[in-house]
Amino acid sequence: MRPRFRSRLLPAAIALAATAPFSTNILAQTAALAAPSLLELVGVLPGPTYDPAESRIPRRRPGHPYSPPPEFTVQNPDGVPPAPVDQAGEFLPVPDRWRIMETLGFRFPWYDPYNQNVLKGDKPIDGKDHFLSLSFISDTFLKAQSTPLPVGPQGTGSAGELDVLGRVHQRAFVQNFIASVDYYKGDTTFKPPEIEYKVTLAFNYNRVNTQEARALQIDPRLGTDRDDGFVGVQELWVDKHLRDVDSRYDFDSLRIGIQPFSTDFRGFLFQDSQLGIRLFGNRDNNRWQYNLAWFRRLEKDLNSGLNDVTRKPRNDDILIANLYRQDFPFLGYTSQVTLVYNRNHDDRIYDSNGFIERPAAIGLQLPRTYHVTYFGYNGDGHIGRVNLTASAYGVLGHQSHGVFVEESTRIRAGFLAAEASMDFDWIRARLSGAYASGDKNAYDKRSTGFDAIFENPIFAGADTSYFISQGIPLIGGGGVALVQPNGMLPDLRTSKELGQSNFDNPGLRLLGVGGDFDLAPSSRLSANLNELWFDHTATLEAARQQGPIGRRIGTDASVAWIYRPFFTQNIVFRLSGAALRPGGGFKSLYGTEHSLYYSVLANVILTY
Repeated sequence: MRPRFRSRLLPAAIALAATAPFSTNILAQTAALAAPSLLELVGVLPGPTYDPAESRIPRRRPGHPYSPPPEFTVQNPDGVPPAPVDQAGEFLPVPDRWRIMETLGFRFPWYDPYNQNVLKGDKPIDGKDHFLSLSFISDTFLKAQSTPLPVGPQGTGSAGELDVLGRVHQRAFVQNFIASVDYYKGDTTFKPPEIEYKVTLAFNYNRVNTQEARALQIDPRLGTDRDDGFVGVQELWVDKHLRDVDSRYDFDSLRIGIQPFSTDFRGFLFQDSQLGIRLFGNRDNNRWQYNLAWFRRLEKDLNSGLNDVTRKPRNDDILIANLYRQDFPFLGYTSQVTLVYNRNHDDRIYDSNGFIERPAAIGLQLPRTYHVTYFGYNGDGHIGRVNLTASAYGVLGHQSHGVFVEESTRIRAGFLAAEASMDFDWIRARLSGAYASGDKNAYDKRSTGFDAIFENPIFAGADTSYFISQGIPLIGGGGVALVQPNGMLPDLRTSKELGQSNFDNPGLRLLGVGGDFDLAPSSRLSANLNELWFDHTATLEAARQQGPIGRRIGTDASVAWIYRPFFTQNIVFRLSGAALRPGGGFKSLYGTEHSLYYSVLANVILTY
């Protein structure tokens, strides 16, 4: 009966308590049997009192003695204590939020790059906003290849060799150690650093073996082997954050020193680390990005390709202005327009192997100056399911004289390249095409062969491809190469490291197909098949005093296997092979003795 009584009596007791003060005491005593807690809410009964002393007495089981709780052991004595509670009862921001995990007992060794590490920029070095990031890379590769080589004019490594063309097999071992220190200040979770300093040094050792004397060094007595080492400064810059222009941290920054830069997405025109000043930033929530830069090129060590800061910089200036727009003209596609001015007044120079680099030993062999302006459009992204990269460049200018004529010539040349791909589950299929205009007449006053400033193309198989990865000398046409290592343009220059751009060249046409096959999350197989032609062969015929020379270079096939055992870039193994089956134009230059040229590469990259 008690539940029914309480349910009927409760509403009446509350109503009378609110309207009849004289009866409050009696009704309160009655209602307390039914719902004392509810009367406390309406103010009829006073609530329980709070005694601070009682709160310090811990609860215990009856009949058991009191035992104090275990003491808390401090896990991180260097950590900053939590912020005090404010009057509203909410916590203030933690001053050292980066070490919360350490306070909870999670601590990792200094050599662990996968978890929070103060040496990798995951936590500040001082508990505030100063960060330090160290990087170390070991890049090792072994390479065996066959490339046309000339018989040394002063001597040969084999008795009875009277021909122009020598034996073709070569081997190379290259070891690079790259150490980088990056120090910056600022809370970089949402905005760029306030100031940043970076230094990167590269240590190179290389050993090359060929079958012909004087192929590597000008003195034939030095034989067919070469050991060399070099230390280069690849980065040495300071970056000052000038200002934030809106609440989303769009910004303007200024970077001064030796710094990497690429004029486009695939490295077709200029991709290098050079001395310069660069103003850059973004707008409209990073939809617009811009660069304004001036570079003065450094001399390089030819055998390693590294910057040589012990020598006077070249008389070669590059001015660059470009503008990026994301999601234009399609969602997911980024467009860029660029303007590049190159002024070259380089002096005469010999490389460390004793060969002349400037002026090139081809044609008139006279010092040459040129002023050229490149203007181009580049795009990268996807249009629906189709991934697309495209580049188009035109170049206008003039040079003091042509390679084969004493009069000054006008430079008018163009370049187009595009690569489209589509994903089918674990397969990506690719289609590539490129065109670089060639010079139609070596002896007129127009130079129509397209050449880059310093190319490093990531295109059509890149350094897996035989034609793109090899440096092939133009035998009998002076001390120049048909194509440079890690270059796709047949530009007839001495080297892209020390030589000058040459706008009297045969040009290129390329069509290719390829695919990437993700066999597993840690394993990828890539394959490429390219067909190559010269655009025009007039300059080849003038250099070799030979004619006619066919346009077809040949068929280039390559395959590469990449293995990442820990699914990251910290350890990468790569094994690749490539072969060039020469066409009529290549056979005209290098004979018909070899029906196939090959390249095999084993590469190991370790990154900390």
